[in-house]
Amino acid sequence: MLKQLSMYVENKKGTMKDITGILREEKINILGSVNNDGAEFGMIRMVLSEPEKAYECLKKAGYLCRLIDVLGVEMPDEAGNLHKLLVAFSDSNINVDYSYLSFNRDTGMPILIIHVKDDDIFEVESCMKAKGFVMQSKI
Repeated sequence: MLKQLSMYVENKKGTMKDITGILREEKINILGSVNNDGAEFGMIRMVLSEPEKAYECLKKAGYLCRLIDVLGVEMPDEAGNLHKLLVAFSDSNINVDYSYLSFNRDTGMPILIIHVKDDDIFEVESCMKAKGFVMQSKI
């Protein structure tokens, strides 16, 4: 299980620079991220080296943020592996809310960060392990 920091931020020039500046000052590494924009506000999701510390620092700086559990599935970088994973989710009646990529710093293998909607994340993790997928608790 991985912790993801999710932030709802104003869509204005310099916001991401300000956030990464805070993380840099605290020596917190961004291990994976995805940004989604909107007309006035956007969502930034990040897996970080120290998620709890990042949460406290960014909250103190006035950012609306929260920590949530996400899954990290390590997969060989080969054609068809994402499809194989999505078939396993579908066969298990698991809905994937969103996903983005990172990589294992030790092996260099791709890791798909996954948020599952309306499912028990611990059951989903057990299900994927039973189907032979490698789950990561750190990246």
